[in-house]
Amino acid sequence: MRFDNKIAVLLRDDLAPWQRLNVTAFLVSGLGSVVPEVVGQPYVDGGDVAYLPMFRQPVMVFEGGKELLSAAHARGLGRVRMAVFTSDLFATGHDAANREAVRAVATGDLDLVGIAVYGPRNTVDKVVKGASMHP
Repeated sequence: MRFDNKIAVLLRDDLAPWQRLNVTAFLVSGLGSVVPEVVGQPYVDGGDVAYLPMFRQPVMVFEGGKELLSAAHARGLGRVRMAVFTSDLFATGHDAANREAVRAVATGDLDLVGIAVYGPRNTVDKVVKGASMHP
Protein backbone atom coordinates (compact mmCIF):
# COMPACT_ATOMS: atom_id res chain seq x y z
CA MET A 1 0.00 0.00 0.00
CA ARG A 2 1.29 3.46 -0.87
CA PHE A 3 0.46 6.32 1.49
CA ASP A 4 0.06 9.94 0.38
CA ASN A 5 1.94 11.14 3.47
CA LYS A 6 5.18 9.97 5.00
CA ILE A 7 6.64 9.70 8.50
CA ALA A 8 10.40 10.10 8.66
CA VAL A 9 12.90 10.35 11.51
CA LEU A 10 16.33 11.82 10.88
CA LEU A 11 18.98 11.08 13.51
CA ARG A 12 22.45 12.52 13.90
CA ASP A 13 25.00 9.89 12.93
CA ASP A 14 27.19 10.31 16.03
CA LEU A 15 24.62 9.11 18.59
CA ALA A 16 25.17 6.05 20.77
CA PRO A 17 22.80 3.13 20.01
CA TRP A 18 20.72 3.73 23.15
CA GLN A 19 20.42 7.41 22.23
CA ARG A 20 19.20 6.57 18.70
CA LEU A 21 16.43 4.39 20.11
CA ASN A 22 15.47 6.86 22.83
CA VAL A 23 15.41 9.85 20.47
CA THR A 24 13.34 7.95 17.88
CA ALA A 25 10.78 6.93 20.49
CA PHE A 26 10.45 10.47 21.83
CA LEU A 27 10.23 12.05 18.38
CA VAL A 28 7.37 9.90 17.12
CA SER A 29 5.48 9.79 20.44
CA GLY A 30 3.41 12.90 19.82
CA LEU A 31 2.52 12.31 16.21
CA GLY A 32 -0.53 10.14 16.87
CA SER A 33 -2.12 12.71 19.18
CA VAL A 34 -1.68 15.56 16.70
CA VAL A 35 -2.32 13.60 13.50
CA PRO A 36 -4.75 10.88 14.59
CA GLU A 37 -5.19 9.49 11.08
CA VAL A 38 -1.70 7.96 11.24
CA VAL A 39 -2.84 5.60 14.01
CA GLY A 40 -4.55 2.33 13.12
CA GLN A 41 -7.02 0.28 15.12
CA PRO A 42 -6.22 -1.56 18.36
CA TYR A 43 -4.84 -5.09 18.09
CA VAL A 44 -6.49 -8.15 19.62
CA ASP A 45 -4.84 -11.57 19.82
CA GLY A 46 -6.49 -14.97 19.54
CA GLY A 47 -7.14 -15.04 23.29
CA ASP A 48 -9.08 -11.74 23.13
CA VAL A 49 -6.30 -9.79 24.83
CA ALA A 50 -6.37 -6.18 23.58
CA TYR A 51 -3.24 -4.18 22.69
CA LEU A 52 -2.68 -0.54 21.87
CA PRO A 53 -2.96 0.65 18.28
CA MET A 54 0.19 1.55 16.36
CA PHE A 55 0.99 3.65 13.33
CA ARG A 56 -0.78 2.36 10.26
CA GLN A 57 2.19 3.11 8.02
CA PRO A 58 5.95 2.59 8.13
CA VAL A 59 8.27 5.03 9.87
CA MET A 60 11.36 5.63 7.76
CA VAL A 61 14.52 6.22 9.83
CA PHE A 62 17.47 8.10 8.34
CA GLU A 63 20.80 9.37 9.60
CA GLY A 64 23.12 12.20 8.73
CA GLY A 65 25.67 14.62 10.08
CA LYS A 66 25.00 17.68 12.21
CA GLU A 67 24.98 20.02 9.20
CA LEU A 68 22.53 17.81 7.29
CA LEU A 69 20.19 17.77 10.29
CA SER A 70 20.27 21.57 10.50
CA ALA A 71 19.60 21.87 6.77
CA ALA A 72 16.71 19.39 6.95
CA HIS A 73 15.23 21.30 9.87
CA ALA A 74 15.41 24.55 7.91
CA ARG A 75 13.84 22.93 4.82
CA GLY A 76 11.02 21.50 6.91
CA LEU A 77 10.03 24.65 8.80
CA GLY A 78 6.57 25.69 7.69
CA ARG A 79 6.30 22.79 5.23
CA VAL A 80 5.78 19.70 7.42
CA ARG A 81 4.76 18.86 10.97
CA MET A 82 7.96 18.44 12.94
CA ALA A 83 9.22 17.24 16.30
CA VAL A 84 12.73 18.10 17.50
CA PHE A 85 15.14 16.54 19.95
CA THR A 86 18.16 18.61 20.97
CA SER A 87 21.33 17.53 22.74
CA ASP A 88 20.17 19.50 25.80
CA LEU A 89 17.32 17.04 26.33
CA PHE A 90 19.74 14.28 27.34
CA ALA A 91 20.35 16.26 30.56
CA THR A 92 16.70 16.90 31.47
CA GLY A 93 14.47 14.60 33.42
CA HIS A 94 10.88 15.43 32.53
CA ASP A 95 8.58 16.97 29.94
CA ALA A 96 8.45 20.49 31.37
CA ALA A 97 12.26 20.65 31.55
CA ASN A 98 12.44 19.41 27.94
CA ARG A 99 10.18 22.21 26.73
CA GLU A 100 12.15 24.79 28.74
CA ALA A 101 15.43 23.58 27.23
CA VAL A 102 14.11 23.92 23.68
CA ARG A 103 12.49 27.29 24.39
CA ALA A 104 15.78 28.69 25.73
CA VAL A 105 17.53 28.38 22.33
CA ALA A 106 16.87 30.38 19.15
CA THR A 107 15.60 28.34 16.20
CA GLY A 108 18.81 28.57 14.20
CA ASP A 109 20.96 27.69 17.20
CA LEU A 110 19.25 24.43 18.19
CA ASP A 111 21.80 21.62 18.63
CA LEU A 112 19.62 19.03 16.92
CA VAL A 113 20.26 15.32 17.39
CA GLY A 114 17.00 14.24 15.76
CA ILE A 115 13.88 15.42 14.00
CA ALA A 116 10.68 13.64 13.02
CA VAL A 117 8.68 14.95 10.10
CA TYR A 118 5.24 14.16 8.72
CA GLY A 119 3.74 15.48 5.54
CA PRO A 120 3.24 14.83 1.84
CA ARG A 121 5.65 12.17 0.55
CA ASN A 122 7.44 14.46 -1.91
CA THR A 123 7.87 17.21 0.68
CA VAL A 124 9.24 14.83 3.30
CA ASP A 125 11.65 13.40 0.70
CA LYS A 126 12.92 16.94 0.02
CA VAL A 127 13.33 17.65 3.74
CA VAL A 128 15.49 14.55 4.37
CA LYS A 129 17.36 14.81 1.03
CA GLY A 130 20.97 13.75 1.41
CA ALA A 131 20.34 11.53 4.43
CA SER A 132 21.09 7.80 4.40
CA MET A 133 18.75 5.08 5.56
CA HIS A 134 19.62 4.10 9.13
CA PRO A 135 21.58 0.83 9.09
